[in-house]
Order: sequence, then C-alpha cells, then structure tokens
Amino acid sequence: MITYLKEGISVEQAADNDRKVREIVENILGDIEAKGDAAVHEYAEKFDGWPTDKSFRLTAEEIQGAYDSLDEQVIEDIRFAQAQVRNFAQIQRNSMKDVEEETLPGVILGHKNIPMNSVGCYVPGGKYPLVASAHMSVVTAKVAGVPRVIACAPPFNGVPHPAIVVAMDMAGADEIYCFGGVQAVGAMAIGTETIAPVDMLVGPGNAFVAEAKRQLFGRVGIDLFAGPTETLVIADDTVDGELCATDLLGQAEHGPNSPAVLLTNSKQLAEDTVEAIKRQLTVLETADIAGKAWEDYGQIILCDTYEEMVQVADDLAYEHVQVMTKDPDFFLNNMSNFGAMFVGPETNVSYGDKVVGTNHTLPTKKAARYTGGLWVGKFIKTCTYQRLTEEASHHIGQYCSRLCAVEGFAGHKAQADIRVERYGKKLGK
Repeated sequence: MITYLKEGISVEQAADNDRKVREIVENILGDIEAKGDAAVHEYAEKFDGWPTDKSFRLTAEEIQGAYDSLDEQVIEDIRFAQAQVRNFAQIQRNSMKDVEEETLPGVILGHKNIPMNSVGCYVPGGKYPLVASAHMSVVTAKVAGVPRVIACAPPFNGVPHPAIVVAMDMAGADEIYCFGGVQAVGAMAIGTETIAPVDMLVGPGNAFVAEAKRQLFGRVGIDLFAGPTETLVIADDTVDGELCATDLLGQAEHGPNSPAVLLTNSKQLAEDTVEAIKRQLTVLETADIAGKAWEDYGQIILCDTYEEMVQVADDLAYEHVQVMTKDPDFFLNNMSNFGAMFVGPETNVSYGDKVVGTNHTLPTKKAARYTGGLWVGKFIKTCTYQRLTEEASHHIGQYCSRLCAVEGFAGHKAQADIRVERYGKKLGK
C-alpha cells in the first residue's frame, strides 16, 4: 500500500503559479523582440541593478581581473572539476560514431555527427553563484565541437561573480556576458543589435528562465526543461534519518519551490527523518529557503515493497534520485524515469552537481519520461545521407515508384520513374 505521510502544495496551486510565470515571460520576450538592446538593458537594471549605460559583454581586462581576485586554490578546484566533466564528456563523445554501410548492393547509407554552430549557455548566479553550471554547459559544448559558445550569468551583488567568470573562461567560452533571467535567455535566442543569436540554449535556471526556454523552443533548440531542482531520496532502514534529512535539505536549499521527497518502506525512518529535518533547520545557514521548500513542496511517501517504491518513483520521474537501500541496484535496474541516479549512501547529489563528472543539467517536471540530461549528444546533430550506384537506383526506384502510387504522390513517383527509365536504358534493362 502507498501512503502519503506528508504532501506538498496542490496541483491547482502549482498550475496557477505556472500561469503567472508564463504571462510575465511572454511580456518580457515580446519587449526584447520589439526593442532589442534597449529592452534588455531596461530589464537588467530593473531585476539585476545593472546600469543601462554599461556593456553586458566582459572585456579581456575584466576577465583577467576575475582571475586576479581569486585565491589560487579556488582556481585549482575549478580546474579539477572541469577536468572531470571534460573527461566524462569526451568518453561520451567517443561513443558517438559516424557510420557508413552498404545495406544493399550499391546502396550506401550513413550518418554524420555534426556539432551545432552556436550555443548560448545560461549560468544561474543571482542567489547562489552556480560556478558548476559553467562546467556543465560550456565544457560539454566545447567537447562536442561547437565553434561559438557564449555564456552569461547575472551579476552577484551588483557585479560579475569572479569565480563564475573564471569558470566560463577556463571552460572555453568565446563570449562572456553579465546578465541574467529572461532578458539574458531572450537576448541570446532572439538576438539584439549587439548580440548575434544562437542556435541553441542550454543551462538550468529558475521558473522564469525555464519558461522562457519553453516559449523560445522552436525558434532555437533547447537542452531540456530544467526548472526548480527536484530530489527524491529512496531509503530503507539500512540508513538513518540524519543522512536522509541532510540529502533532502541539501537540495531543497536551491529554492523555495524545490520539491524534496522521501520514499521509504520504513515508517520509523520517515519519523526519524522528520525529526532530523526539524533539528537541521535550526542550524542550516540556508534554512529560510530549504525550510520553505520542505514546508510547501516536501513529501514523505511510505510503501510496503521495493516494487511499489519503483512504481511511485517512475511516476514522479524526478531530476535527482538518491538511492540508499539494502539493494540499490534493484532501483538502477528497474527504474526507467529519472534524470540522474546516485547509487548507494557513499555518493550524493552534490557530487553530481559540482565535481564528479556527470552533467548536472537534468530534466524536471516529469520530462525524465522522455529525455535524459545534458550531454555532448545534445550539441550534435546526427544527419543521414545516402549514395547509390546507377544499378541500385534502378532497382530501388521500382519499389519507390509503386509505393508512391499507393500514396497518390505523383511528383514523388516521377522522381523515381525518371531514374528507373534512364538507368534502365543505360544498363540494358
């Protein structure tokens, strides 16, 4: 039996929140379309306090200044994290092969993996300077072979955050901008007088950034719908409430609308976790955010069996799934809907978020039902081609002609017929 010991806000309230966000984003994107740079400057001053007369694009001197302001240990840590992300991205890239095969005599079919020409990477940084997001997007795009990668992040306390700037630069960004929110995403996708538009937008963000990407999809490509952080902790009595509480609040601190769910078959663990959360919220520095997220979006779901837990977890289709059970591989082998899984208590979501090497830009709001997270393949178009000999064209053309007639496509049929006739005569058939 599946029992909800704690539930979050209602579906109706969540839908109303989404509607309000949708309307705000529509208006901002419309202004950028109509007024270009002027609109972007207007919103940057309104939301970020960025002076309207100051350029968004950072100069080489400003980028060097960011390096000069950081301790060498911070720079080394960024370098280490990027090496892990780059290494795993390269492993993924190496798995993608161009193919060319003769599938019938004289019929050559193949595909080429071609990187996109330009990508815009959004790095959240208004509330927390999410340095790791620069690794995940810029490094991965560059490993994929994208020639033009632009990166942007909002100012932090009124200025570009030096660690984010350094991370963008070390990752290989070709252009670095200091602006955020809908205005940044809109400027990169739509283009302005000073910013050439990109072919694809990637990177996580708040509800407004996620909605902007949704509305711009089609005009440009997007990686996925990456809204507020979601975390699901699947646990049994092999772990304790303190560990579960730490992993839940560790992700709830992303924002007041970040869902955090404990899924367990142990009522005692559920009760212990609730008590541990109460204790931790008295000392956690980000308790104002994490506590609000837990109050409004936190859930505790009690099941009888592992099978029920898999059923619930696949229905939730959450971004992050932390598995701490006697047999964690049961969930790895049986679950199908998740962004990233952290198998066993020895790992955790923050490792994936920051440094271990897998990508932290992951699907939310049930998008894990149909897509995985950001990886080099998102920046690459797999484009097919075909090459036929005259004899193969004569052979294939006869099948094509008859099938086109079945569908009533006279023009398509003519394309086949002219080749069947010409090559047939040439080959004496």
